[in-house]
Amino acid sequence: MILLVREEAETNWKYGSDPYNRKIEDLIKYGVVVIDKPRGPTSHEVSSWVKKILNIEKAGHGGTLDPKVTGVLPVALEKATKSIPLWHIPPKEYVCLMHLHRDASEEDILRVFKEFTGKIYQRPPLKSAVKKRLRVRRIYEIELLDKEGRDVLFRVKCQSGTYIRKLCEDIGEALGTSAHMQELRRIKSGVFDENDAVYLQDLLDAYVFWKEDGDEEELRRIIKPLEYGLRHLKKVVVKDSAVSAICHGADVYVRGISKLSKDINKGDIVVVETLKGEAIGFGKALMSSKEMLTAEKGKAVDIERVFMERNVYPKMWKR
Repeated sequence: MILLVREEAETNWKYGSDPYNRKIEDLIKYGVVVIDKPRGPTSHEVSSWVKKILNIEKAGHGGTLDPKVTGVLPVALEKATKSIPLWHIPPKEYVCLMHLHRDASEEDILRVFKEFTGKIYQRPPLKSAVKKRLRVRRIYEIELLDKEGRDVLFRVKCQSGTYIRKLCEDIGEALGTSAHMQELRRIKSGVFDENDAVYLQDLLDAYVFWKEDGDEEELRRIIKPLEYGLRHLKKVVVKDSAVSAICHGADVYVRGISKLSKDINKGDIVVVETLKGEAIGFGKALMSSKEMLTAEKGKAVDIERVFMERNVYPKMWKR
């Protein structure tokens, strides 16, 4: 990501740390584990197991997978749970096996896939926990991977909150055959994909290696810093002197900014970082990149949530 420089500034390495070189205890406190969810347990059960394995008080998953569905399930640890809403901004990807109830040609299937690409209307399934109101969701891509008889294997890239089970039923209706989802695997959830995912047993083994042998290499490979899950967001990088004030509830003012992404628009959600790359929190941009670069004063970002604890950087402001 290209960053524009508003004002050159240096950071004091007595405070904070490079997110990718945090002490292992801090990495667990501000970390994300991507689990390859097995068929059977609920997403909530997987999060609870992660919490027990790492002996922490808080963990939360990003994006529910039904018990029968497998694949990428990011789990935020401790302080990183505040970042979960930001994971739902990028699309998700699935590989689905759909079974048609009557025969359909590959040509017709491709035609209907094209019809379902773009904005679609969906009413959540009867078994879902959300209100059954009609919703608009975006399908970015549908790719036919294989067809054998009435079994259709396809990949779909879609907006968060899209029900693939309902998508299969609607596609079947459009084909005039009716259909149901037979198997589903999530291969990407926001910025997290299958390359990041590990089994629960891998996490347990890595934790035991660290606790019993002092070997933290594998645990470091598995636990990602919370910043890893925020790579899709535009950035505002602040000077050391502004960090503590933000942690105490202040918003971001232009005079505290050192660098920023070049394509920020007013209203964008941005992550606010230190010069070391640590995520302080996130908020809504009140200015564009150009305005942040040229304004002499004013509020640039309205902070919505803070990740960083107050005592990481010293107070450098006057009351």
